[in-house]
Amino acid sequence: MVAPGTSLREGLDHILHARTGGLILIGDPDDMSFLYSGGIRLDIDYSPALLYQVAKMDGAIVLNQNVTKIVWSNVQLMPDPTILSVETGTRHRTAERVSKQTDAIVIALSERRDIVSLYVDGAKYIMVDIPVVLAKANQALATLDKYRTRLDQVSTRLTALEFEGGATLHDVLTVLQRAELVTRMAVEIERYIVELGTEGRLIEMQLDETMVGVASDKAALVHDYLAEDSEEAYAVVLDQLARLPHQDLLDFGRLAELLGYDRKVNTLDYPVSPRGHRILGRFPRLPKLVVQEIVREFGRLDEMLAATDAELEQVEGVGEIRAKDIREGLRRLQEINLVDRYLQT
Repeated sequence: MVAPGTSLREGLDHILHARTGGLILIGDPDDMSFLYSGGIRLDIDYSPALLYQVAKMDGAIVLNQNVTKIVWSNVQLMPDPTILSVETGTRHRTAERVSKQTDAIVIALSERRDIVSLYVDGAKYIMVDIPVVLAKANQALATLDKYRTRLDQVSTRLTALEFEGGATLHDVLTVLQRAELVTRMAVEIERYIVELGTEGRLIEMQLDETMVGVASDKAALVHDYLAEDSEEAYAVVLDQLARLPHQDLLDFGRLAELLGYDRKVNTLDYPVSPRGHRILGRFPRLPKLVVQEIVREFGRLDEMLAATDAELEQVEGVGEIRAKDIREGLRRLQEINLVDRYLQT
């Protein structure tokens, strides 16, 4: 609502430049009416210029939920005084209490410090200048790019080891850890993009390009190496992985435990074999249901690689043409992976 490019942000900028200050409530006017004392009922269409003019009066301004109407102005708000507030100024203390007492979004504009404070459910966020947010977003994007490059390196190495039959649990957890770190960093950048509004479109385009394939590859990796192969366990692991504290994410013992292995196992020496979801997922025209049928039929990637064309054709949904495409795709993937490994070293 308050990102650059929105009409509300334009109105807030007008108020800041005029140094008049203000207190704005956004929500259902009827649900908040028990807080009102006095005021002028306007019920007029919203515009940035009108918001600026109305802010010249004392008291709070009440906007409807979708910010299309200025419903009240010059309102004295009377929140419950027993609600704890850590704010010292009258306007900000009122804003915090109202946000705790109602579902409203409350915006407090300081006339002296040129600061805009947002309150939602008692939580406070101070809006930062756009150049500052943009600099942080660009810095985070550069770091994400480095993390993605490293993810591609360890992922390429794991693919090579899978084809050779020499993958260890340590190799798998390295890729899983990197994929989750990249995902979390992308979430942070998405927050910057929301705050940047129209100013964040280029950042969003770069982020989308950087994150191509990360989520699907991470999900396929979990499917490949989960100790208990079931949809329920798969969903639980993905959920728990997203909720892991940062320190636990750096602990390979905890990650191994998450996948269903013994926490104390030596990951460097523990051999594992993929089911094949991750490799088959890289074939663009291979439906997910067919991938599941192939994995269900052969169980492991090495069994699938050793299968004849006739055995592949017998899998439901494959057939003669698709069997040849899979065989050719596997051969091509091995060659590409060898070239990638050579270039990275």
